[in-house]
Amino acid sequence: MNTKRTDSSNRDFQSLVKLLDADLAVRDGEDHEFYHQFNSIDMLKNCVVAYSDDTAVACGAFKPFSEDTVEIKRMYTDIEKRGKGFASKILNELETWAKEEGYKKCVLETGIKQPEAIALYEKCGYIRIPNYGQYIGIDNSVCFEKRV
Repeated sequence: MNTKRTDSSNRDFQSLVKLLDADLAVRDGEDHEFYHQFNSIDMLKNCVVAYSDDTAVACGAFKPFSEDTVEIKRMYTDIEKRGKGFASKILNELETWAKEEGYKKCVLETGIKQPEAIALYEKCGYIRIPNYGQYIGIDNSVCFEKRV
C-alpha cells in the first residue's frame, strides 16, 4: 500500500469520489441532495489517494475550516478493500499533512447511516462534538474533532 498527495484534479481521486457519491446516494436517500451541496471537489488542494498494486482504492481530502483547523472531506475506500487499513492510512496522511501546514485541529462530519466511518474516526482518536455550521440541527449528521 502506498499513498500519493495530490489535488482534486487527480483522475484517480475523481473516480473514487464518484463511487463515494453513488454509495452516499443510496445511504442518505432523500437527504442526499442536502449533503451533496457541501461536497464539491472543485479546487481541493489537499487530497490523498491510496494505491494497492497500482490501483487506486481509497481517498480523502481536507480543506481549511478556520485559521488553525481543517475539515476532513471525501473519505472513501473501495468496498472490496475495506477492513485492510486503507482508511486509517489516508486519515493519518491527511492529519500529518495538515500539521505540516501549521493546522492544529481536524473536524469532520459523517452520517449516522455510516457506522463504518463512525467506528474509524473513534478508533483514530476523534471525539464527537456538537454539530457545526450547516450541520447544526441535522439529526442524520455526526461531527467529530481531533487535535493533530
